Amino acid sequence: MRYIFITGGVVSSLGKGILAASLGKLLQARGYRVTIQKFDPYLNVDPGTLNPYEHGEVFVTHDGAETDMDLGHYERFLGIQTTRDHNVTTGKIYQTIIERERQGEYLGKTVQVIPHVTDEIKRRFTLLGQKDPYDIIITELGGTVGDIESLPYIEAARQLHYELGPLRVLFVHLTLIVYLEATRELKTKPTQHSVRELQRTGVQPDVLVCRTQQPLPKALRAKIALHTNVPKEAVIQALDVPTIYQVPFQLRKEKLDEVVLRRFRLPYRGEPDLTQWQIFIERLQNPQQSVRIALVGKYVELHDAYKSIHEALIQAGGWHATRVEIEWINSGDLTSENIERRLKGVQGILVAPGFGERGFTGKLLAVEYARVRHVPFLGICLGMQIAVVEFARNVLNWKEAHTTEIDPHTLYPVIDLMEEQRKVTEKGGTMRLGAYPCEIRRGTLAWKIYQKSPIYERHRHRYELNNRYVPALEEAGLIVSGRYKEKDLAEIIELRGHPFFIGVQFHPEFQSRVEAPHPLFEAFIAAALRYHPD
Repeated sequence: MRYIFITGGVVSSLGKGILAASLGKLLQARGYRVTIQKFDPYLNVDPGTLNPYEHGEVFVTHDGAETDMDLGHYERFLGIQTTRDHNVTTGKIYQTIIERERQGEYLGKTVQVIPHVTDEIKRRFTLLGQKDPYDIIITELGGTVGDIESLPYIEAARQLHYELGPLRVLFVHLTLIVYLEATRELKTKPTQHSVRELQRTGVQPDVLVCRTQQPLPKALRAKIALHTNVPKEAVIQALDVPTIYQVPFQLRKEKLDEVVLRRFRLPYRGEPDLTQWQIFIERLQNPQQSVRIALVGKYVELHDAYKSIHEALIQAGGWHATRVEIEWINSGDLTSENIERRLKGVQGILVAPGFGERGFTGKLLAVEYARVRHVPFLGICLGMQIAVVEFARNVLNWKEAHTTEIDPHTLYPVIDLMEEQRKVTEKGGTMRLGAYPCEIRRGTLAWKIYQKSPIYERHRHRYELNNRYVPALEEAGLIVSGRYKEKDLAEIIELRGHPFFIGVQFHPEFQSRVEAPHPLFEAFIAAALRYHPD
């Protein structure tokens, strides 16, 4: 088993996750069994309690872990299912060590960063390989080289390199080549300093991947190689590209996968098979039509808060040879006075997940707009719940209808706290999380979309559709077309007589893949293409 560690330097947000996913895709396409894991240096146990504005979306794995959004990239690119063991934080590391110390497992020793913290990190580095026979495990180390929080991870990786040897452990360092527009020069000094900072920790990068706006001349690559002790052929340029889905081809052109396999003394196994990926890219880059989708949410200023939804829309559009133009609409800005102007001309409305009261009214108005004007509608999690509230208020005329998340004393609690959540007091990792089966009623829109039952989808919520009101809702035309039978929970609702109106309690975006877009998003885009606004 081989281990690849990916570090980042100069600035944050360079795209280590995309690099890891792209390299993994190339190695996988050559026939190697690859997985990717993310180690985050913050002290939170997981990102479940973090503000989306600060951290982006919380990705949920099949086994119910709240993880870093980069795991979404890993799954979308490689078509794999990650687990709770694929995302480790400093909080998890220290929690484990402190629990062991309290139980007396260290036999009276003084617990220290070295060896106890680094030993636990190394155990986590290799844990996935103990459960499955992977050929290559790629580990993305969060943060930037030089950050004090990242030092234990780099030290643990250095130790693993020492213990296993250079034929089993490889370091890839992602850095930025600064381009000065005023002088039209590429500057390598920040990259040199970043590598030296890494070398001070005892780690010598084997491969240097250089993010750049302009092509790197051979002389500049030679200069970088000279000052960093990295072989010239291992200085890889990563030019900015229009879409993240082109990155694997960019890195293949630079022969990054060959450099890695040669370093590990592994056979090339022929050219990587990227046929389906290439078809997707060609359709994405040569759209035959376009469609405007309104994404209504309260975190739209940071698009990463809805990263999986955004990518699911792009993937579905790509396979339809359609350019998806997303209108990012802050639900907090929507009012009855401006709703017509803000949504006029869109061909589909997606009401996004979220928590709390802020932006609720705007989402309610967006749902009503879609229902009344027959605009294709997709509601996810809270988006589904709001669709139920809107229908109850405006069709059944239950004006006091609400969710008890916002109004605990409403006369019509059409959305209520799940029974199993009533005694929960801690916030972290206590929602209904992970994949659950959903039985779909035949003859419904949901059945037409999925063409099978049961389906398995991932969840992240505490509130549910109150079954007490289902008979009245269904009699009026709001159908429960998907249900989790074991707990009798409504999973999918749809509107009778509407061309495309569907709400789901789960998060379908987490299972959309580049080579296998999610059927709900495909059907939503197809419906939007059929809709022609006045």
